[in-house]
Amino acid sequence: MIERLQAIEDRYLELNKELMQEEVLSDIKKTLVLTKEQATLKEAYDAYQKYKKLLDDRKQAIEMCKDKELGEMAKEELASLNDQIESFEKEIEILLLPKDPNDLKNVIIEIRGAAGGDEGNIFAGDLFDMYHKYCDKKNWQVEILESEAKEAGGYSLISFMVKGDNVYSKLKYESGAHRVQRVPVTETGGRVHTSTATVLVMPEAEDFDFELDMNEVRIDITRSSGCGGQGVNTTDSAVRLTHIPTGIIVYSQTERSQIKNKEKAIKILKTRLYDLKLQERDKELGEVRRSKIGTGDRSEKIRTYNYPQNRVTDHRIGYTTNSLDRVMQGELDGIIEALIAEDQNRKLKGE
Repeated sequence: MIERLQAIEDRYLELNKELMQEEVLSDIKKTLVLTKEQATLKEAYDAYQKYKKLLDDRKQAIEMCKDKELGEMAKEELASLNDQIESFEKEIEILLLPKDPNDLKNVIIEIRGAAGGDEGNIFAGDLFDMYHKYCDKKNWQVEILESEAKEAGGYSLISFMVKGDNVYSKLKYESGAHRVQRVPVTETGGRVHTSTATVLVMPEAEDFDFELDMNEVRIDITRSSGCGGQGVNTTDSAVRLTHIPTGIIVYSQTERSQIKNKEKAIKILKTRLYDLKLQERDKELGEVRRSKIGTGDRSEKIRTYNYPQNRVTDHRIGYTTNSLDRVMQGELDGIIEALIAEDQNRKLKGE
């Protein structure tokens, strides 16, 4: 463990030196790459400084135990330090677990109404509201990229970006099928129905992650469409991008400016292609993506929201809370922290 911590400290200090060099400072792309690498090491670096201080304090306490006058006090101090070191070593074990290089990134989330017709779309809207409130609590910025609102309420599709600190590290666990059990507003007989909406969380693709060849992209300019009202554009400002090699299609119409819609569409397309690249990499490494917490297949049922019993159950880890009302108000920390803890436990066990 000491060797790994020392290697992290060496690299952290080396990055400090590199980031002060003129040739690096003049290269924005390289500066960004090195800064991000250093950010991934900072927590472990800081922990190592604290750990070294505890070890030094213990060494001094051991020496003081030999003193006749201060011996008893030093023994108490030594016992306390031993407890602190033992506890801190467990924290360091978690810090030294393999890091997901995407954890620090912003994300793009796509929510789609799935099974259940209108109710599935309404639930997709409820999930969007839930995530928006959670992001507000974290002081993260939410930007809608694409939306297809339905007259009955909710969305058949809503895509949005979340910007902030360590966003992907928290929200990556949300990918999959979310199931709701409740009496729909359209139900006249009072029967409980089961509907679903799917969530896909993708780390934002940055320039050094994925280079998009625009020669492989067909660009179509169309007129924006919607449910009516002042928000619908009357100019040809909507942009549809088609990535010819993969067939992936991205549509953006939320801005009145064709240029801004094109920028958003390119960002979404890059992120979707980067996510595809990550999936292919996992397969090459022999990893089954859907078996890992937070990278589930979009069709995999991960969570059930039972309104009659005010209950939320995450099926991947058997976590249940009888506070659905608070969860829907964005209080997701309990569920997400439980998922993070289980993920860490599996890694500690080598699973």
